[in-house]
Amino acid sequence: MRAKSFLIGVLAGMLAFSGCTAGGALQTSPSAYGGLTDAAFRIPPVPIYKVDQKFRRQTVAYPTDEAPGTIIVDTGAKFLYYVLGDGQAMRYGIGVGKAGFEWHGTAHVARKREWPDWSAPPQMIVRERNRGHIIPAHMEAGLMNPLGARALYLFNEKGDTGYRLHGSPEWWSIGKAVSAGCIRLMNQDIIDLYDRAPIGTKVIVI
Repeated sequence: MRAKSFLIGVLAGMLAFSGCTAGGALQTSPSAYGGLTDAAFRIPPVPIYKVDQKFRRQTVAYPTDEAPGTIIVDTGAKFLYYVLGDGQAMRYGIGVGKAGFEWHGTAHVARKREWPDWSAPPQMIVRERNRGHIIPAHMEAGLMNPLGARALYLFNEKGDTGYRLHGSPEWWSIGKAVSAGCIRLMNQDIIDLYDRAPIGTKVIVI
Protein backbone atom coordinates (compact mmCIF):
# COMPACT_ATOMS: atom_id res chain seq x y z
CA MET A 1 0.00 0.00 0.00
CA ARG A 2 2.84 2.33 0.90
CA ALA A 3 4.57 1.50 -2.39
CA LYS A 4 1.39 2.35 -4.30
CA SER A 5 1.02 5.69 -2.48
CA PHE A 6 4.67 6.47 -3.14
CA LEU A 7 4.24 5.75 -6.86
CA ILE A 8 1.17 7.99 -7.07
CA GLY A 9 3.12 10.77 -5.39
CA VAL A 10 6.02 10.41 -7.80
CA LEU A 11 3.70 10.52 -10.83
CA ALA A 12 1.92 13.59 -9.50
CA GLY A 13 5.26 15.29 -9.01
CA MET A 14 6.33 14.47 -12.56
CA LEU A 15 3.12 15.95 -13.95
CA ALA A 16 3.54 19.12 -11.92
CA PHE A 17 7.16 19.45 -13.03
CA SER A 18 6.30 18.96 -16.69
CA GLY A 19 3.55 21.61 -16.58
CA CYS A 20 0.76 19.14 -17.30
CA THR A 21 -2.62 19.72 -15.76
CA ALA A 22 -5.83 17.74 -15.56
CA GLY A 23 -7.35 17.19 -18.96
CA GLY A 24 -4.01 16.93 -20.72
CA ALA A 25 -3.34 20.70 -20.98
CA LEU A 26 0.28 21.77 -21.12
CA GLN A 27 0.80 25.07 -19.35
CA THR A 28 3.42 27.64 -20.21
CA SER A 29 6.11 27.98 -17.58
CA PRO A 30 5.53 30.83 -15.10
CA SER A 31 8.87 32.24 -16.26
CA ALA A 32 7.15 33.19 -19.54
CA TYR A 33 5.36 35.90 -17.57
CA GLY A 34 8.52 37.45 -16.19
CA GLY A 35 9.67 40.96 -16.97
CA LEU A 36 11.26 41.58 -20.35
CA THR A 37 12.79 44.38 -22.33
CA ASP A 38 10.98 44.89 -25.63
CA ALA A 39 12.02 47.71 -27.96
CA ALA A 40 12.53 50.73 -25.70
CA PHE A 41 10.19 49.47 -22.99
CA ARG A 42 10.61 47.26 -19.95
CA ILE A 43 7.47 45.15 -19.53
CA PRO A 44 6.99 44.36 -15.82
CA PRO A 45 6.47 40.77 -14.69
CA VAL A 46 2.97 39.44 -14.11
CA PRO A 47 2.41 37.96 -10.63
CA ILE A 48 1.16 34.86 -12.37
CA TYR A 49 0.32 33.06 -9.12
CA LYS A 50 -2.52 35.59 -8.80
CA VAL A 51 -3.96 34.64 -12.20
CA ASP A 52 -6.34 31.66 -12.33
CA GLN A 53 -4.51 28.73 -13.94
CA LYS A 54 -7.15 28.37 -16.63
CA PHE A 55 -6.36 31.86 -17.93
CA ARG A 56 -2.62 31.19 -18.32
CA ARG A 57 -1.29 30.42 -21.79
CA GLN A 58 -1.45 26.69 -22.47
CA THR A 59 -1.82 24.05 -25.17
CA VAL A 60 -5.21 22.32 -24.92
CA ALA A 61 -7.30 19.78 -26.79
CA TYR A 62 -9.55 21.72 -29.17
CA PRO A 63 -11.24 19.76 -31.97
CA THR A 64 -12.40 22.09 -34.75
CA ASP A 65 -12.99 22.07 -38.49
CA GLU A 66 -11.19 25.42 -38.78
CA ALA A 67 -7.75 25.38 -40.40
CA PRO A 68 -4.55 25.65 -38.35
CA GLY A 69 -3.67 29.29 -37.85
CA THR A 70 -7.28 30.37 -37.25
CA ILE A 71 -8.04 32.48 -34.16
CA ILE A 72 -11.28 31.66 -32.34
CA VAL A 73 -12.41 34.00 -29.57
CA ASP A 74 -14.88 32.55 -27.06
CA THR A 75 -16.16 35.66 -25.31
CA GLY A 76 -18.40 33.68 -22.96
CA ALA A 77 -15.61 31.50 -21.61
CA LYS A 78 -13.04 34.36 -21.80
CA PHE A 79 -10.64 32.31 -23.93
CA LEU A 80 -8.85 32.96 -27.20
CA TYR A 81 -7.74 29.89 -29.18
CA TYR A 82 -5.03 29.83 -31.82
CA VAL A 83 -5.66 26.62 -33.76
CA LEU A 84 -2.55 24.46 -34.00
CA GLY A 85 -4.06 21.48 -35.84
CA ASP A 86 -4.25 17.81 -34.87
CA GLY A 87 -7.05 18.63 -32.43
CA GLN A 88 -4.99 21.12 -30.42
CA ALA A 89 -4.89 24.85 -29.86
CA MET A 90 -2.90 27.40 -27.90
CA ARG A 91 -5.33 28.93 -25.41
CA TYR A 92 -5.00 32.38 -23.85
CA GLY A 93 -7.06 34.05 -21.15
CA ILE A 94 -8.71 37.28 -22.28
CA GLY A 95 -10.68 40.27 -21.10
CA VAL A 96 -13.78 41.02 -23.20
CA GLY A 97 -16.36 43.74 -23.78
CA LYS A 98 -18.61 44.98 -21.01
CA ALA A 99 -22.36 44.51 -21.23
CA GLY A 100 -23.59 46.47 -24.22
CA PHE A 101 -20.21 46.36 -25.97
CA GLU A 102 -20.11 42.68 -26.95
CA TRP A 103 -19.66 41.74 -30.59
CA HIS A 104 -19.59 38.55 -32.64
CA GLY A 105 -18.70 37.65 -36.19
CA THR A 106 -15.88 36.80 -38.56
CA ALA A 107 -12.99 39.09 -39.47
CA HIS A 108 -9.32 38.93 -40.40
CA VAL A 109 -6.11 40.51 -39.23
CA ALA A 110 -5.47 43.37 -41.65
CA ARG A 111 -2.77 45.24 -39.74
CA LYS A 112 -0.30 44.50 -36.97
CA ARG A 113 1.56 47.00 -34.82
CA GLU A 114 4.27 46.71 -32.21
CA TRP A 115 3.83 49.26 -29.43
CA PRO A 116 0.96 51.03 -31.18
CA ASP A 117 -0.29 54.45 -30.28
CA TRP A 118 -3.98 54.83 -29.46
CA SER A 119 -6.70 57.27 -30.45
CA ALA A 120 -9.97 57.35 -28.56
CA PRO A 121 -13.08 57.03 -30.74
CA PRO A 122 -15.13 60.27 -30.64
CA GLN A 123 -18.13 58.42 -29.17
CA MET A 124 -15.94 57.14 -26.34
CA ILE A 125 -14.74 60.65 -25.53
CA VAL A 126 -18.34 61.88 -25.37
CA ARG A 127 -19.55 58.88 -23.38
CA GLU A 128 -16.81 59.25 -20.79
CA ARG A 129 -17.29 63.02 -20.57
CA ASN A 130 -20.97 62.43 -19.78
CA ARG A 131 -19.81 60.19 -16.93
CA GLY A 132 -17.54 62.90 -15.59
CA HIS A 133 -14.32 61.39 -16.98
CA ILE A 134 -11.97 63.26 -19.27
CA ILE A 135 -9.85 60.93 -21.38
CA PRO A 136 -7.08 61.93 -23.79
CA ALA A 137 -7.90 61.91 -27.47
CA HIS A 138 -4.55 60.32 -28.26
CA MET A 139 -1.83 58.42 -26.41
CA GLU A 140 1.64 57.60 -27.66
CA ALA A 141 3.05 54.10 -27.36
CA GLY A 142 4.12 53.10 -23.87
CA LEU A 143 3.53 50.90 -20.86
CA MET A 144 0.27 52.62 -19.95
CA ASN A 145 -1.10 52.77 -23.48
CA PRO A 146 -4.49 50.97 -23.63
CA LEU A 147 -3.31 48.79 -26.55
CA GLY A 148 -0.26 47.51 -24.70
CA ALA A 149 2.75 45.96 -26.40
CA ARG A 150 1.04 44.72 -29.58
CA ALA A 151 -2.19 45.14 -31.50
CA LEU A 152 -3.87 43.11 -34.23
CA TYR A 153 -6.43 45.19 -36.15
CA LEU A 154 -9.57 43.37 -37.26
CA PHE A 155 -11.27 44.10 -40.58
CA ASN A 156 -14.23 42.47 -42.35
CA GLU A 157 -15.89 42.92 -45.73
CA LYS A 158 -17.04 46.41 -44.68
CA GLY A 159 -13.57 47.53 -43.62
CA ASP A 160 -12.18 48.34 -40.19
CA THR A 161 -14.40 46.86 -37.48
CA GLY A 162 -12.88 49.18 -34.88
CA TYR A 163 -12.02 46.14 -32.77
CA ARG A 164 -8.55 44.94 -31.83
CA LEU A 165 -6.79 42.03 -30.22
CA HIS A 166 -4.30 43.81 -28.03
CA GLY A 167 -2.10 43.74 -24.98
CA SER A 168 -2.77 45.29 -21.61
CA PRO A 169 -0.77 46.02 -18.46
CA GLU A 170 -3.92 45.25 -16.44
CA TRP A 171 -3.30 41.52 -15.91
CA TRP A 172 -5.98 41.48 -13.21
CA SER A 173 -8.66 42.22 -15.82
CA ILE A 174 -8.12 38.92 -17.67
CA GLY A 175 -11.17 36.68 -17.36
CA LYS A 176 -13.51 39.65 -16.93
CA ALA A 177 -15.84 41.78 -19.03
CA VAL A 178 -14.01 45.08 -18.87
CA SER A 179 -13.43 46.64 -22.28
CA ALA A 180 -15.35 48.70 -24.82
CA GLY A 181 -15.47 45.66 -27.10
CA CYS A 182 -11.83 44.95 -27.87
CA ILE A 183 -10.20 41.70 -26.77
CA ARG A 184 -7.29 42.16 -24.37
CA LEU A 185 -4.52 39.78 -23.36
CA MET A 186 -1.63 40.05 -20.95
CA ASN A 187 1.30 41.76 -22.69
CA GLN A 188 3.40 38.59 -22.57
CA ASP A 189 0.56 36.69 -24.25
CA ILE A 190 -0.17 39.22 -27.01
CA ILE A 191 3.52 39.14 -27.96
CA ASP A 192 3.28 35.35 -28.30
CA LEU A 193 0.08 35.57 -30.37
CA TYR A 194 1.48 38.40 -32.50
CA ASP A 195 4.44 36.25 -33.48
CA ARG A 196 2.15 33.37 -34.48
CA ALA A 197 -0.56 35.20 -36.44
CA PRO A 198 0.36 36.76 -39.79
CA ILE A 199 -1.57 39.36 -41.75
CA GLY A 200 -4.68 37.70 -43.19
CA THR A 201 -5.30 35.42 -40.20
CA LYS A 202 -8.99 34.49 -39.93
CA VAL A 203 -10.62 35.54 -36.65
CA ILE A 204 -13.93 34.12 -35.45
CA VAL A 205 -15.61 35.72 -32.45
CA ILE A 206 -18.35 33.66 -30.79
